[in-house]
This record gives sequence, C-alpha cells and structure tokens, in this order.
Amino acid sequence: MADDLFEGLPPPSSNTLLPRQQQQLQPQPIVVATNINDTESSAVPAPKPILKSALKRPNPTQPDTQAAAPKKSLKFKTSTDASEAQVIEAMQKISSHIKNPAKFSKAAKLAIQLIQAGSVKSEISDYFFAILEAAMSSSITCTDPSVRADYHSLFSVAQNTKEHLNKKQKNQLATWTINAVVANDLYTDDSFVFSKAAGQIKEAISNLPVATEEEDAEEAKSLKDSTVIVDEGGKTPATDNDNDGEEAQADPFGLDALIPNSTKKGEKLKAKNEAAVKIREDEEETNRFLKSKREVLITCLEIAARRYKTPWCQTVIDILVKHAFDNVARFTARQRDAVGKLWASIREQQTRRKQGKSVNGKLDVNAFEWLQQKYAGEKISIRHSVGASGDRRAQQWLG
Repeated sequence: MADDLFEGLPPPSSNTLLPRQQQQLQPQPIVVATNINDTESSAVPAPKPILKSALKRPNPTQPDTQAAAPKKSLKFKTSTDASEAQVIEAMQKISSHIKNPAKFSKAAKLAIQLIQAGSVKSEISDYFFAILEAAMSSSITCTDPSVRADYHSLFSVAQNTKEHLNKKQKNQLATWTINAVVANDLYTDDSFVFSKAAGQIKEAISNLPVATEEEDAEEAKSLKDSTVIVDEGGKTPATDNDNDGEEAQADPFGLDALIPNSTKKGEKLKAKNEAAVKIREDEEETNRFLKSKREVLITCLEIAARRYKTPWCQTVIDILVKHAFDNVARFTARQRDAVGKLWASIREQQTRRKQGKSVNGKLDVNAFEWLQQKYAGEKISIRHSVGASGDRRAQQWLG
C-alpha cells in the first residue's frame, strides 16, 4: 500500500516541535573573540547564560563592610613594660606617701597594682618591703576603721611576694599579716569569717614553743630597761667586747702576720667566726620573731574579748580564750598574766549570762541557750504533742 500515512493532515507548526528541536532551529548569536596577541579573528558561538536566583546574586556595587571592618575586642592591660629604675622610683614614692593616713588608701592601691603586675622581684624586693614597713609604722593603727579594709587588702595580696623575700622579711610579713588581716577579720559581722579568724589564732598559738626562763628574764629586763645603748658603729658594747676578746684570744701578740702558714690559719679562723656570727644572728632572729608573734596573738585575744557582748560571737570566744588558757605556758610571764585575766573575765561573763544578768540589765544569753532553757522542762509524747496541755505548736520546729 503506497498511501501516505500523513495525507490529509495540516502542515506541522513551530508550536508542535519539541523544545530541543526549537533550540536547534533558532539562529545562534555569533560572538567575535579577539586575541590580544593575534590580529586574526575567529567566530565562536557565545556560551549560554546561566540563570541564577536574584536573591543569591551578590551586588558588586555594594562593598562588603562586615568583611572589611576589623573585629573589635576589649582587652585590659594587666602588665607594665616599665623599667626596673622606674619601678624602684615608684616604690620609693609609695613608701614616702603611705605613712600619711590621708594618702594611705591611694598608696595601698598603687602598691597592690605593682604586685598584680608582677613588678616585685628578688632584685628589688627590699624597696617593696620598705613599703610594707612604712605602712606598719604609720601614725594610725592597721585596725582603725578608716583604713581597716585597705590594710586587709594590701597584706592579703602581699602574700604573693613571699618567694622574693629573705627569711627575716618573711617572718616579719607573717607577723604583720596576723595583725593586718586576721585581727581585722575579728571586727567582721560575718560569723563564718569570725570563726575562721579564731581558728587561725588557735592554730598559731598551738605552733608556739613553750616559753623558757631565759625568755622570761629577757622580758623582765626589757621592761626595766626599755632603751638599749648603741654606739656609733651600730653595735652594742657587749657584742664589740665579745669580738675583741675572740680576736685577742686568737692572736694575743699579733704575730700571725709574720708566720708563712698563718694565712690559711687566718682564713679558717675567719670562716669559723663568720659561721658563729651567722648562727647567732639566726637565733636572734628566731627569738625576735617569736616575741613579736606572741605579742600580736595577745592583741588578737584582746580584740576578740571586746566583742563578747555580741551574742553570736560568745561561743567562739569562749573556745578561743579557753584554748589560749590551756596553752598559757607558750607565752612569757607578762603574757601569761594577761591570758589569765582574759579567761577570768570570760568566765565571769559566762556566769552572769547563765544567771540572766548583764551590764545593760537585759537577758544576756545566746539563741542556743535560750532555746535550751525553754524546752528543758517540756514533755514530749510519742504522739508528737508538746507541752503539758497537749498543744502541737512546736511540732514543726521539732520535726
């Protein structure tokens, strides 16, 4: 059969073509690409444009300000680049002003900044120690209410400099810390801080050695003769006489210089004398440290005893003074007498409180003693009824 299958049908239109066929029938634009190095031109078809979403297309006319702007960060300067000479000059100025009570607060804050900046080093520790020494030699005491907080802050932060101090300076700093930090904590209104300070005082008393008869005799002598005669060379006459006697005994006729082997002998004798002087200086420093530590602990006991009228302090003070009285042998004769008087005063006030008497005429008992007296005669049954009348008012309190 030779009939055409498409006979009688209308001619095909462009709408009936497939999309790919339409693209093949459409004329392609010609773009001339010219090479910069060659003069000849070649006709190549232009690439098809790739359509993107308008929301994702970057705007070239609008600069990226967030990427261009540098990130800002807040930084604090915690160290200083000052030279050693500048630090020494600053310490000297602080030492001269910290003695003045009106300038003490500002000078103490500057000293704390030097410590926190790491400016205190072993090479210049003497200049920093002079600041602490000047602070403790001020005309106003470290427990005065106007400077109490500044002293507490200064000597608390000064503990970070102990590694740069020598033995004598460390001992002195330990004594000053008890006076400026622990003693000031006894004035607090916080029961936890007060109890902690009392515990530190108890521990310090327990670490004291037992006082000797020599220390009692030295104390009596120092009370009788409060001043020590010192010659122009800065040594006591007794010390000079001892040294002269040793030298005279070592070389009574002064002939050691004429003997050839006397040089080595003289060096050995000199080293021996230096070792003896070093041992004697260490003993004197130990005795001085114990003496100052005992004195400041007595001061702390007196401060604590003056707060006995505060009800929540009474139990802690009772334990503290009783502990000092039990270890009274660790103090010297005059200090033993002071501890005995403090304990007698505390016992008298305890008796007055138990009897309901007080200086101001009010009932002077603490909360525990009041509750103890209140419920001492109460009858408690197995049915949780409290009191003879059988009421249940204290059921919640008793649990």
